Amino acid sequence: MSDTTAPNPPPLTGTGPFSGNGRPDGPPAGQLQFLVRTAHHSPNGTLLGFWLYLMSDCLVFACLFAAYGVLGRRYADGPTGAEVFELPLVALNTSLLLLSSITYGFAMLEMQKRRPRALLGWLAVTGLLGAAFIGVELHEFAGLIHDGAGPWRSAFLSSFFALVGTHGLHVTCGIIWIITMMTQVGKYGLNAANRRRLVCLSMFWHFLDVVWIGVFTFVYLMGVLP
Repeated sequence: MSDTTAPNPPPLTGTGPFSGNGRPDGPPAGQLQFLVRTAHHSPNGTLLGFWLYLMSDCLVFACLFAAYGVLGRRYADGPTGAEVFELPLVALNTSLLLLSSITYGFAMLEMQKRRPRALLGWLAVTGLLGAAFIGVELHEFAGLIHDGAGPWRSAFLSSFFALVGTHGLHVTCGIIWIITMMTQVGKYGLNAANRRRLVCLSMFWHFLDVVWIGVFTFVYLMGVLP
């Protein structure tokens, strides 16, 4: 009986258009090698994805602003904005948040200069200013609830607590992110991944400042008008 077993295929060689990385001096016979050695995704993919997230967050705040615009004058015989808003306290809170945006800008400058110790210092200052902002906001909420002006009192107060509280929740998440980045930079230094994350955090923090300017103008300043 004749042997019908197919012959073994010839061994891989290091030559040919598909060997190794396409060069004549490819890998030795019998050794496979990937053609792509570098990352296959775009280096700006993270920033693009974070921009998409910020755009979705814009839609969330746009809905909250629209709800306040519709319900902001529905007092249900309860207190009005002119009666419950304390503009000096809100102005102090606005100054704290805007100042934190400046200090984060200093942190980004230190990142560009590759000085991690100075970067950590400015991040700490930014986090403390953000924490002070949250503290003042919680004090305001506690005072309103103590005076009987909680979110259940009227549609005006419900939309107010929803809008301002959502912004405060974002600031709280930003503070947690700052603490996380301080830990990462202290442990791993200013590598490429940490620099990319700091840029994303910068976009997020400045975005919150822009939203708060809208809150301060549309809610507080216009709320005290008769």
